[in-house]
Amino acid sequence: MAERDWSKELAKIDKQLGAMPDDALAAKPAAPAKGGGAPAPAPKHVPGGDRPPAGTGSFGVFARLALSVVLGLAMIAWPYEARCGFGLAGYLAAVAVVAVSGGWSAVWTWRHRAARAHVLSLLILLWGLVLGSLEVLPRIGYAKPDLNHPATWVCR
Repeated sequence: MAERDWSKELAKIDKQLGAMPDDALAAKPAAPAKGGGAPAPAPKHVPGGDRPPAGTGSFGVFARLALSVVLGLAMIAWPYEARCGFGLAGYLAAVAVVAVSGGWSAVWTWRHRAARAHVLSLLILLWGLVLGSLEVLPRIGYAKPDLNHPATWVCR
């Protein structure tokens, strides 16, 4: 068997690919029909086909983000006792809502390719996780308890 000159072979392939239009290169091949007939034509590549759905606009994305930011900032001024009992349960539920809303807005900002808003959403998610860990970790023995974060879940 004779040796092939792979440089020439690859140059031929490059020349053939260079002669093809970009749309033909981007189109995915269609699956052959089950009846053995001619294969279905390849779907045309629509420019911008990977854009977000038209039903959601940037207003909705930034409204979700604004809601998450307001909720995250409101947690700084939590008005109720959150050391133990029902107050602690309510506070932890609100912290979970902050974390979920941060994740919720992160998904939508990612889909709409809003980079700065996505970073802010991830910071809100992180803020919710930090607030939750400040309350939970001393109670499970992982962090040092203090007066504001005792090692008990229920009030005595």
